[in-house]
Amino acid sequence: MSERLDYVAINPLAITSMVKAKNDMRSIAPVLRALLELRVSQINGCAYCVDLHTTEAREAGETQQRLDCLIVWREVPFFTAAEKAALAWAESVTHIATNGAPKALYDELREHFSDEEIVDLTLIISQMNAWNRLAISFHHVPDARRDS
Repeated sequence: MSERLDYVAINPLAITSMVKAKNDMRSIAPVLRALLELRVSQINGCAYCVDLHTTEAREAGETQQRLDCLIVWREVPFFTAAEKAALAWAESVTHIATNGAPKALYDELREHFSDEEIVDLTLIISQMNAWNRLAISFHHVPDARRDS
């Protein structure tokens, strides 16, 4: 599948603004951020972002077993209660048209995260959904790595 448009080259100002905004969400640890970005990308089926955020998670110190089991995070004991609350929130916000943002999930977040962290979590999830939609719409896929 070939890329339809090089959206970065066509509107670099908007893409730069999105990257800058990403850099302004500092209250979330890099490992949790990578897990959230990866989980949202798995849900949306974004090949480019799954590849990118799996790599970023490993670079941030994430274990291969947790990455392998992220898709079934509810079924394994490898994730903390805070991570589970954030992952549930990520899934809910990603499927917001279907699920809304249930009070029970929000209340669970509040047990583990500050107001600033909840805003940053939601911004990370929302922005990841936007990045996924760009990459999927324009068929942006990862290059093969030599380590494959």
